[in-house]
Amino acid sequence: MRVILRTDVKGVGNKGDVLDVTNGYGRNFLLPRGLAFTASAGAEAQAEGMRRSRNIKDAADRSAAEEVAKTLVSTPVTITARVGADDKLFGSVTSADIAEAVATQTGVEIDRKQLLLAEPIRTVGTHLVPLKLHANVEFPVTVEVVGG
Repeated sequence: MRVILRTDVKGVGNKGDVLDVTNGYGRNFLLPRGLAFTASAGAEAQAEGMRRSRNIKDAADRSAAEEVAKTLVSTPVTITARVGADDKLFGSVTSADIAEAVATQTGVEIDRKQLLLAEPIRTVGTHLVPLKLHANVEFPVTVEVVGG
């Protein structure tokens, strides 16, 4: 069965892609949920327009992410936390804390889920935290944790 995807379907394809899928998958999953529609000559022309608009939107999102990256790479973010013995923090600095500090210090709003922090920061010092704003734009944010 030949279908055109209306939205991005994880593991299958992106919006506007023309795919050959099994009859059961198309009839029982994609079509009833409105994720795809049956391909025809006119529909394939429509799919080309969908792909074009997706590519334009993706390029705009990427350029916006690169502008934010230029701002954040050059600006370290400072977070003040309570410190105990041996420069260990009472508690920790989480991705939510970092996102809030970025918003207040640089004016750039980021989602905490875009920060790829493996585990919370528990020591004073300078830490590099990867930030993924777009599929092709990933860069480190410098986070300075100081005692206060």
